Amino acid sequence: MQQAGVLSGKRAIVTGGASGIGKAIVEAFVDAGAVVLAVDLPTDAWAGSTSLEDGIARFAIDVTGDAAPASIVEAAVERLGGIDILVNNAGLMRPGSAEDATDDDWSTMLAVNVTAPFRLTREAVRHLKQSGSGRIINTGSIMSELAGPSSIAYVATKHAIGGMTKAMAIDLGQYGIRANYLQPGAVETPLSAPHMADPQYVGFWERKIPLGRVAQPEEIAPVAVFLASDAANYVSGEGLRIDGGATYNI
Repeated sequence: MQQAGVLSGKRAIVTGGASGIGKAIVEAFVDAGAVVLAVDLPTDAWAGSTSLEDGIARFAIDVTGDAAPASIVEAAVERLGGIDILVNNAGLMRPGSAEDATDDDWSTMLAVNVTAPFRLTREAVRHLKQSGSGRIINTGSIMSELAGPSSIAYVATKHAIGGMTKAMAIDLGQYGIRANYLQPGAVETPLSAPHMADPQYVGFWERKIPLGRVAQPEEIAPVAVFLASDAANYVSGEGLRIDGGATYNI
């Protein structure tokens, strides 16, 4: 509750908002006073679009679709009245090494993890300019700096997020728009669930992380609130690690 009100009156888009880190960010933004268009794939539980309710308007669409950027931005302007904050959080992780990753794995992860955030940002920029204090927050990973086995496409896309965010900060800073990226470590989410079912995977991270446990999505979201708030007005082009110290534990 320390951050209550710090986003009062702000209007945000959060992709991948139905579960995991995205859902936690949506809820944290609303608790901090923002209204949010939460975007995710159409499912039985996340079907169609709804009007603003309890600070959240749900919007169902595949972020990689040709019309997705315009549709998402149009929905945000219609339901929220504008855009102050854009969180490109939707992501995909498929295993695959330098030997066996397929063309489909590579192209699909690039489409979801890199191309979709670029296209949505490009579409939203004119509204972020109008805000006067636009914020872009992209979800990277500690794999934006490091690398791991059997994850070549994922690692490549998360490195790309880091570079793309820095370029956004340079290009858009003149308009008062700040761009930063999150660098979570191991987090227990639906995306990571198949890995969390593997005791060896969990054991590795529990040994690797000095705090001795993987993170929960609710521990990532407050950092997004900070980056979206006035407290981070002079922070741009940065990747903030939220990994329990894992990066430094060699």
